[in-house]
Amino acid sequence: MLTSIRGLTAATLSTGLLLSAAPVLANETEAETLVSEEIEVLDLELAAEADIDRAGEPIETESVNYAAGESGLEFSGNVALVSEYRFRGVDLSGGDIAVQGGVDIGHSSGIYIGTWGSSLDEDTVGFGHTELDIYGGWSGDIGGVSADVGVIAYLYPNAGPGDFDYVEFYGSLGFAFGPAEMTVGVAYAPDQDSLGSTDNFYVYTDVGIGIPDTPLSLSGHLGYTDGFLTFTNDSKAFDWSIGVEAEVAGPVSVGVAYVGAEGDIPVGSYDFVDDAIVFTIGASI
Repeated sequence: MLTSIRGLTAATLSTGLLLSAAPVLANETEAETLVSEEIEVLDLELAAEADIDRAGEPIETESVNYAAGESGLEFSGNVALVSEYRFRGVDLSGGDIAVQGGVDIGHSSGIYIGTWGSSLDEDTVGFGHTELDIYGGWSGDIGGVSADVGVIAYLYPNAGPGDFDYVEFYGSLGFAFGPAEMTVGVAYAPDQDSLGSTDNFYVYTDVGIGIPDTPLSLSGHLGYTDGFLTFTNDSKAFDWSIGVEAEVAGPVSVGVAYVGAEGDIPVGSYDFVDDAIVFTIGASI
């Protein structure tokens, strides 16, 4: 290698010059000492050149990944302020403002876990003042179709006496059509005490389209519930929403939606499913 050759040449010339500069009558011990010192210098220079050569060699990919801490994990978060919290068309914040937010951890394999929470209205809903959702699953592309399957636990940590927490399994498929997207999904909560020892089935479709050359996007939703989580006498209900969202600055967006659901609410009782206009300001990272 050129660097090694240059180092060796410099060391050899240095040794020769020092030896030729020694007095003719120098004793043998002095000459041996000089030679020994120059050999040590030569060894040090050669070792340094070898280190330089090794530093220029390529490092294996596995070593780079390990050193850089690349684990395939991706973290994301979101936060929002909504004029009221609607879950499948049902008002869970008593018509009041709700604060919401969540954190997700995803792996390059498609596996993810996350948590999301919202404030509730403690007086009208009866679930306490906090909802905490914990979920996990897998999402990815299958033949150009986006797929998502998982399980979610709906928890109400400060609810009153009784069973309120429940578990639900979900799955969805997403399709893209130019600037438009459509998702069809299903969710099923098996028999649980918190569901009155019954189950709950939910199917839905979401449609969204971005308006070209604008920060605006339109969305529509239609869902159908068959089971415990309704406010109808026959335990069957549709819910719907239509809205518009605008990106205003970086990760910040604002939106407005018209939301409602079917329900048979007794006169004089709080109407959890009355149609409403919901405003949202949120951010995601």
